[in-house]
Amino acid sequence: MPAPLEFGWFLPTSGDTTRYGDRSKSIPPSADLFDRVVLAAEAAGFAYFLVPVAATCWEAWISSAMAVAKTKRIKALVAARPGYVSPVQLAKMGATFDQLSGGRLSVNLIAGQSEAETRAEGIVMAKEDRYALMEEDVSIMKALWTARGPVDFAGRFHTLKGARISPHPLKQPHPRFYLGGGSAEAWQVSAKHADVHLFWGDTPERIAANMAIIRDMAAGYGRGEAIGFGMRLQLLCRETEAEAWDAAHELVRDVTEAQTRFIRTHYASSAANQRVQQLAREHGELIGPHLWTGVTRVRPGAGIVVVGNPRQCTDTLQQFIDLGCSSFCLSGELHDEEAMRFARGGRPLLAERNAGRLPAE
Repeated sequence: MPAPLEFGWFLPTSGDTTRYGDRSKSIPPSADLFDRVVLAAEAAGFAYFLVPVAATCWEAWISSAMAVAKTKRIKALVAARPGYVSPVQLAKMGATFDQLSGGRLSVNLIAGQSEAETRAEGIVMAKEDRYALMEEDVSIMKALWTARGPVDFAGRFHTLKGARISPHPLKQPHPRFYLGGGSAEAWQVSAKHADVHLFWGDTPERIAANMAIIRDMAAGYGRGEAIGFGMRLQLLCRETEAEAWDAAHELVRDVTEAQTRFIRTHYASSAANQRVQQLAREHGELIGPHLWTGVTRVRPGAGIVVVGNPRQCTDTLQQFIDLGCSSFCLSGELHDEEAMRFARGGRPLLAERNAGRLPAE
């Protein structure tokens, strides 16, 4: 049986906008904005909300806890970053969050997109060392979450003697782990630990090839069938294709060269960001009929946007579903409004084409 389909949404904790090149169009971060977005995402049937961790974002764990408290079903996908919090404390935080939320925690593994940001925040290790530290962190978290006695651990970065936590997670055996990254180091951690490896937007051919490589790596850990795959994409869906492209071009109108130069230099060390910029150089604005690179000019990370009417957007997502992707983390401006557009126009079409794979709203 094909895996169930899962759709998550994005909580914009640095604010929202309808035009990146005009500050007057920005909506600053606030409790009111977060409430609007997460309540819309829950009403739209999304399984979880992803919380970002860039320097411009509000703190992820606190923002997530506040948002979960306002909702009944939707889960939080919250970042664990190597070097910021000890793995024992992180395990305790996660278990407490999971218990108090009724089992609504998932963990997003992030080693850092920007070397400048990580250094500014006191994390001076090279990227490959951060991933090695991440691997130890996750091993310790899993051990503490599943053990019913003291845990010993001897690694390169951590040594534990009789560590234990209380409470343990409600979710058994433990909360799910997600990882989105394009480097060999990221793929190794995913292969060993991730429940879902999230790719950023790319050509279907490239995604299929990468899935095969990571699945083969996971098989080396006895997890070839356990690891799942998904896509981190932006969405811009309107009633007509013309309206969608008008909104897309409005989103990047008046973006300056300085803004683009900052994105391309500040995040240049990230393999996933390098690939997104490569796609924009090689393909121009379109890497597929409805896969648009325009936002890569002004936004790091998942800058590939699915643009079109509901049928065109769902046809594009279906290409990746047919490859074997079963988890989709989506976002779109304005985030509360775009979530509801997907619920009205996209989700019913996907449910129709993938019978029995989408849970009831």
